[in-house]
Amino acid sequence: MSDKNTTFEDALRKLEQSSEKLRDQQTTLDEAIESYEKGLEAYRECREILNRAEQKIETLSREEE
Repeated sequence: MSDKNTTFEDALRKLEQSSEKLRDQQTTLDEAIESYEKGLEAYRECREILNRAEQKIETLSREEE
């Protein structure tokens, strides 16, 4: 799972790098698989960070009511 110190921007940057590597015509199959795995991990980090942000916003919104 995501390291609590990982920022959304860092995770998104990792996802973008993996995506670029997958689009590269010179990427070997092994490199593509590795990039896919790294991209999937970065995607999960992004989702986890966004879920935590959403929960925080919901909590803050309930406190305002």
